[in-house]
Amino acid sequence: MVHGVVHRLDDGTRVFVRPIRPGDKRSLQRGLIRLSDESTRARFLAPKDHFSRAELTYLTQVDGSDHAAFVAFELRRPTQVVAVARYIRDPEAPEAAEAAITVADHLHGRGLGRLMGHVLADAARAEGIQRFTASMLSDNVAVMRLFDSISERLTTQPTDGPIREIVAELAA
Repeated sequence: MVHGVVHRLDDGTRVFVRPIRPGDKRSLQRGLIRLSDESTRARFLAPKDHFSRAELTYLTQVDGSDHAAFVAFELRRPTQVVAVARYIRDPEAPEAAEAAITVADHLHGRGLGRLMGHVLADAARAEGIQRFTASMLSDNVAVMRLFDSISERLTTQPTDGPIREIVAELAA
């Protein structure tokens, strides 16, 4: 997926998915601002109301191998990021990568997270990544379902407090 692909969600909404670009900084910042407090907390495990310049550079200037990210736009709003999926390879275990997916609130439950998960998993496998790791809130059932849909085997490891670590062996 070098340039991007149009997909149809479960409800018929059409989205355009492509790799993130350095020019997506403003769209990424606006997307964060539009997230509900609950969605922000689920993604970042804490409140977050903006990205710093350094964060925006890091999040948008990726190499596509050790750090890859994809963005989705609704076709009817082509400048508004509605989902981001990314992985960052673990330098100590190059077959593993930390993964995260965020979907705009108004598109929850329509299959966009699952779609982004599959796009991310396909890209990761092409780069030799065999498993995703993620930190999530223990009560985030949607993330568990999403990672289960892209994995051959999903394991969770409870930690002290509300955070749970998951490992998703990527399905072939």
